[in-house]
Amino acid sequence: MKENKYDDINFFNAYKQMARSVKGLEGAGEWHELKKMFPDFRGKHVLDLGCGFGWHCRYAQEHGAESVIGIDLSENMLNQAKAMTKSTIIQYIKQPIEEIDYAEKTFDVVISSLAFHYIETFSKVCEKVNKCLREGGEFIFSVEHPVFTANGPQDWTYDEEGNRMHWPVDHYFYEGARKAQFLGAEMVKYHRTVTTYINDLIGAGFEIMKVVEPQPEPSLLKDNKEMQDELRRPMMLIIHAKKK
Repeated sequence: MKENKYDDINFFNAYKQMARSVKGLEGAGEWHELKKMFPDFRGKHVLDLGCGFGWHCRYAQEHGAESVIGIDLSENMLNQAKAMTKSTIIQYIKQPIEEIDYAEKTFDVVISSLAFHYIETFSKVCEKVNKCLREGGEFIFSVEHPVFTANGPQDWTYDEEGNRMHWPVDHYFYEGARKAQFLGAEMVKYHRTVTTYINDLIGAGFEIMKVVEPQPEPSLLKDNKEMQDELRRPMMLIIHAKKK
């Protein structure tokens, strides 16, 4: 995740126009499923990896968390998060996710939204998260679905008239870097299989509690062809794991 496009002002301004940036959690197509997997935050110490604008940090605080730390590599993201945050129990820190090094049993909950596909080695993140969680601590995160990341360009196949034909899935079992286009910029993302996500968690000492391939919230589908096409292939994967 050390490649940081979000501090490029043109890219960041484009990101700020996305529905999830403008509307917050309710503008995120997966939010209605992700929030079901969140635990009771009351009295909990929470770590958010790749916190972005701090939406999930504030949600945890608003639902009773005792302390929240949000980690992000982008100065622009953190400045926006700080500007939108009034609570003093939330702390924002500029740091790559790969470099977190908290003491054992520091947190009750670790969350992350759409960040780990920018990380080269997921297993190391799992080990660090497991270390800093207390026994029974919970790890809930979303990533771009491996069906979505497998073929680098991350775009549909079109017919001669520009209509979407299908979503190509290729080189699925060849894990590693992919060059993808996002908001007009080329970005490096890391593809890994569903098997790798699950087994890296198990290998780090987690128990898998639930796995969801979220469909868009029904209210977002009405008269929205772009969102309706999200039913043709999975775009995201959400996993809830617990430290044994």
